Amino acid sequence: MAETAPAPVGSRRVVIALGSAQTLGWASSYYLPAILAVPMARELGIPASWAFGAFSAALVLSALLGPLSGRMIDRHGGRPVLAASNLVLAAGLLLLAAAPGPAVMALAWLVLGVGMSIGLYDAAFAALAGLYGRQARGPITGITLIAGFASTVGWPLSALMLDAFGWRGACLGWAVMHVLIGLPLNWLLLPPAPPPERKRADSESAAGPPAPRFAMPILAYVFAATWMVTGAMAAHLPVLLQAAGATAAGAVAAAALVGPAQVAARLAEFGLLRRFSPLVSARLAALGHPLAALVLLLGGGPAAPAFAVLHGMGNGILTIVKGTLPLAVFGPVGYGERQGLLSAPARFLQALAPFGFGLLLEGAGVAAALTVTTAASLTALLALLLLRIRPSGAGSAARAE
Repeated sequence: MAETAPAPVGSRRVVIALGSAQTLGWASSYYLPAILAVPMARELGIPASWAFGAFSAALVLSALLGPLSGRMIDRHGGRPVLAASNLVLAAGLLLLAAAPGPAVMALAWLVLGVGMSIGLYDAAFAALAGLYGRQARGPITGITLIAGFASTVGWPLSALMLDAFGWRGACLGWAVMHVLIGLPLNWLLLPPAPPPERKRADSESAAGPPAPRFAMPILAYVFAATWMVTGAMAAHLPVLLQAAGATAAGAVAAAALVGPAQVAARLAEFGLLRRFSPLVSARLAALGHPLAALVLLLGGGPAAPAFAVLHGMGNGILTIVKGTLPLAVFGPVGYGERQGLLSAPARFLQALAPFGFGLLLEGAGVAAALTVTTAASLTALLALLLLRIRPSGAGSAARAE
């Protein structure tokens, strides 16, 4: 059992500001295509798959730029990088709103990919690690609790702006919110990075013993496998539940339970599970999807709500673990760049998963598709069983074996 560290001084204001800015960032980028891709493609005279393909290209670019983004935060702190992300995302949204055809639309999504690389969770986690070191676990959990409502807020708001102003007006509205809301939150309410000499001393005291070499590829595999499953479910959950026997209305209602389940699991992480090592949370989270798949395969359509809840709970904790487990294994030194490297394979697979899982579900059926996602989750759990984290003495430094 790990000791529960006290909340860093002043972290509540930072968590509220950063969580709110993250909600805006996710709602106006990652969750945007679900509402705007089809009307956008219709007006531009292209198949909807082209719009989603441009979004996938943005995710791939974000993965490529992740290590550079993390290195910038390691050197300069999170405040200037996160504030710049609001300007870049606003520019991408303005370009998207003005797109006369598919070429400019694709360019706009690439700009948004740059913004996502420096403005979403990995960047926020790196900013918190730079500010609070090993005490960042609580703040990381806090911002995921707030930003867990990004789709809950973003999808209805995008739909309202779409109905009132069209998809171009919706993009323009999100761009204005980045300048008027996101930028002040990230620039005015986030503290600057510690002075170099203090940051160096804090890093040296918090570094702990070096982690073994195999910890890096193990964690990269764990995140890649689990986020592949996340990407597949995010794109195909209602269709999957219908194919398993749920009605159309029942599938949509069950899928809506994923968000509340994620938030409930993050509350559990913030309360009960924070007393334990992040490795315990990671192992429990990796079991969520396999248990959900077993329930759905045995129970069929009536088990759709249970599937959504179990999958959502596991996915909710996995988001936190993606930030806290590398911090526990490696410490805060070089956290941003390392996080970018660990996240790159996950982002690639997350971008490809909707297409691949869709083909598998259509061609081989529910059982085969869930067998693949369950195998990915269980191999991630097996990889996590190879890691051990133990205290290295007085203080909170830890190492993996």
